[in-house]
Amino acid sequence: MKPMLAVAAAALWMTAAGAGLAERGMTVPLPDTSSLSQAQAQALIAELAQVNVITSNCPDHAISDAEWTLITATGDQLAAQLGLSAQDYDREYYGPAFQLLDDPGACDRIGPTAGPLIARLKQMGGGTTPTDHPQ
Repeated sequence: MKPMLAVAAAALWMTAAGAGLAERGMTVPLPDTSSLSQAQAQALIAELAQVNVITSNCPDHAISDAEWTLITATGDQLAAQLGLSAQDYDREYYGPAFQLLDDPGACDRIGPTAGPLIARLKQMGGGTTPTDHPQ
């Protein structure tokens, strides 16, 4: 299971090649989010934060490290695109996402949305095959 960390504390970086890099050194291709409107980018970043928190804290809905990297690094990419500081990103998106853990139905309500979200990110050009450690 992935560590329960807010993005300000997570060790994620964007590389110049549009790949997300996680603390284990794994990179994956990121989707092209440049054409999203501000409202679309805000909706997607909120969904990414929610799915990250739920899949990291609900064992029945765990995802792979590569999928987690895709989700978190895409969130970081969107935060940069929206001009959010790490503090604003945490407060506006991860704060509400972590509050979901107080809802006993959140795991089963949000967990199943991870697969379709990952598929959508792949359709936008993202991927879950590590670019530096092929599986």
